[in-house]
Amino acid sequence: MINQLREIAVSMMKTPAIATPRLPHEVIFTVGGWGEGQSQSIIETYDTRADRWIKLPTEDPAGPRAYYGAAYIGRHLYFVGGYDGVEHFNTCRRFDMVQKDWQEIAPMHCKRCYVSVVALDGKVYAMGGYNGSNRHNSVERYDPQTNQWTLIAPMGSLRSDADACTLNGMIYIAGGFNGHECLNTAEMYDPHTNSWSPLPPMLHRRSGVSCAALGDSVYVVGGFNGLIRLNGCERYDPTTRRWTACKEMYHQRSNFGLEVIDDMLFAIGGYDGVSAIAYVECYSPDANEWLEATDLSMMRSAFRAVTVSGLPNIQDYVHSNKENLINELNQHRHGLRNASNVVASTSTSDIEDELD
Repeated sequence: MINQLREIAVSMMKTPAIATPRLPHEVIFTVGGWGEGQSQSIIETYDTRADRWIKLPTEDPAGPRAYYGAAYIGRHLYFVGGYDGVEHFNTCRRFDMVQKDWQEIAPMHCKRCYVSVVALDGKVYAMGGYNGSNRHNSVERYDPQTNQWTLIAPMGSLRSDADACTLNGMIYIAGGFNGHECLNTAEMYDPHTNSWSPLPPMLHRRSGVSCAALGDSVYVVGGFNGLIRLNGCERYDPTTRRWTACKEMYHQRSNFGLEVIDDMLFAIGGYDGVSAIAYVECYSPDANEWLEATDLSMMRSAFRAVTVSGLPNIQDYVHSNKENLINELNQHRHGLRNASNVVASTSTSDIEDELD
């Protein structure tokens, strides 16, 4: 799917009607992060039908943030905690994707950067993180109806720079850093009993990791093991309670976006141990293969990607100019490759190493 557009002759001046991408049902949002030596405010969406990133003409007026957590409920994208290069946040913001305006919501009880965030049953969960001095095992839950955060059962381990996802009504969190070592542990939260249960350890230690649910499995991808950035991927099967290695990515990365769209995992941007990167690749579980996709418009890490579906104004977030689509894709890729040769991104993309 991803490579079909690139196989069309570059010499074609216009995309033929038969190749014009259909309007997608889902888009991936990425907001802010860390790039070019500082926190960013850029917002991009990914149109999977056109294999194209679209830079939106809006930014959060409250300013940039990186190392935050994100989730969406209905028409709202929620941004939780984070860091701007100076301050660790307990503040939270939400973006109305229909009205296209920003709103401050209630702050959390704790400051949390490197926080793990998911949405489940109409509520937002914020797990672990770092307040500038200490790692957390505390967890709080936000109810949009009351605009309140409530502390719930803590995790079994201190975790910052972990990642979480939901599967079959449960929350899974994996990896992270406890202030002393990168973790290979994982746990599961049951909202009905308000309790955490340990899972079997992962195959590798992973901080700055990303995870996502696809099919009936939890996929844990990339991260930092204390020595190097990883390109490895492993899958957890809740039925057998076993972790299994999957095909490795082309690029090693930590602190990157990972989302599911079109029944594939998309690994987006991140930090490769030297600089922030813009590379995007997607994984097909059926083929157990990673495929190349179009790069972000700038090299950045420390952001979250969120797949959003069902927006009534989805056309506002997809590629609007179908003319010369193939030429645009090739020009974008050529320009980004040139930029990567002359721009060295500051290595503060993994600030956690410096803070320790």
